[in-house]
Amino acid sequence: MLVVVGVAACQTVPITGRSQLLLLSEADEVRMGIQSYQEVLRKAKLSTDPALNEKVRRVGTRIAEATGRRDLQWEFNVIESQQVNAFALPGGKVAVYTGILPVARDDAGLAAVLGHEVAHAIARHGAERLSQDLLVQVGLAGTMTALSNRDPKTIQSVGALLGAGASVGLLLPWGRAQESEADHLGLIYMAKAGYDPHAARDLWVRMAEASKGSGKPSEFLSTHPSEATRIKQIEGWLPEAMQHYRPNR
Repeated sequence: MLVVVGVAACQTVPITGRSQLLLLSEADEVRMGIQSYQEVLRKAKLSTDPALNEKVRRVGTRIAEATGRRDLQWEFNVIESQQVNAFALPGGKVAVYTGILPVARDDAGLAAVLGHEVAHAIARHGAERLSQDLLVQVGLAGTMTALSNRDPKTIQSVGALLGAGASVGLLLPWGRAQESEADHLGLIYMAKAGYDPHAARDLWVRMAEASKGSGKPSEFLSTHPSEATRIKQIEGWLPEAMQHYRPNR
């Protein structure tokens, strides 16, 4: 408990200014994120399609540059899976499932997906959830020791809490505030990267329509707020996002 309290710190989320209490350092968070990412890639079937990989890395790199976090070693990979999903882990480690690409349709739609996921990592939502759901229960020292020993259960739990979700066999939905915040930040980042933020609203409309056909929400929509609420929120943030928008040259 003393170790946990010793590293506790109040942080402020970029753009929104929301205060959050984090119980681990960013260095530890990044280390956990990279380890979780490596575990995911080790078990996943990576796409060998050069066009898909080029597209995701090109759009992803623009989004990453728009965040201003050039200190992170950004990495973008495409996973062969029918899951309509994507994720970003601390340290700038991002993965996109091929199942979401038809819904994204084009570069702007993909930018909305990547902007949303990258925002989770930039806002340190994984560390926030890890602090609340794991570290408070077992302690930072115990968690770090278990990770060093490559304990499978701990690796899976940490990966899921940091944001890997279904990739590690466990889908943990983001909280309502975190999900809305990722929508907000993602909209700003895609606009700064030169993608029309209106594409984000169109993406979520298509995601909602795709979910209706399957009878259940996709992994990418399986959290609060509802589709209608999130679309309305995005529409409210569009004027702010448009102030940052400069079309791709």
